[in-house]
Amino acid sequence: MKKIFSLGLVMGLLAVLTVASVHKTSAQTAGLVSSTLSRMDRAKHSLKTLRADITMEKYNAQLHDKDTFQGIVLYIPGLAGNAFVRLEWTKPQHETLVVANGNYTLYRPRLSMAYVGKTGSIKSQKDSDVLELMSMSAAQLRTKFGEFQDTREETLWGGVHTTHFTAVPKTAASYKYIEVWVDDSGMPVQTKMVENNDDSTTVRLSNV
Repeated sequence: MKKIFSLGLVMGLLAVLTVASVHKTSAQTAGLVSSTLSRMDRAKHSLKTLRADITMEKYNAQLHDKDTFQGIVLYIPGLAGNAFVRLEWTKPQHETLVVANGNYTLYRPRLSMAYVGKTGSIKSQKDSDVLELMSMSAAQLRTKFGEFQDTREETLWGGVHTTHFTAVPKTAASYKYIEVWVDDSGMPVQTKMVENNDDSTTVRLSNV
């Protein structure tokens, strides 16, 4: 279910908008964290729909190899985490993944096949961990992650100015940590999830 996992990362990226909480920080980073969380909170409340180009890079630490995917994502927030998402991969292969009301459909035109199911039925621990982010409340996210680490300003490719932070799960998970890059409008435009075996998946949104 690699494509479901991919969607979970995209949703995790968007779900970061709900982590608008106060974390303990050093005096040096307190102002940066506070301003970033304020921007994220404003972006969360003003977000009605989102359409963006998406690039995903999956890195295999054992083989020192990476695969890159490109496409378009459409996101419409919903109640109780029931957002509508349409993720269309255009490179290297054409596939479309749609999630709505807890159900998913993965369509592969080259095979003329569609796979359907419920997001809650995903059995893989890795898939379950990232899909869990889709329905978490702000309070649950605060409980799951400790204080932000490695908070700093960084410019991504394309000249996008961002604030970077690392979120580490406080309890056992299928990944070590998630890095997040938030632009000046409060939108998390990039995430990087590093798994326990050091494999990683980086998702970047552009032309938001």
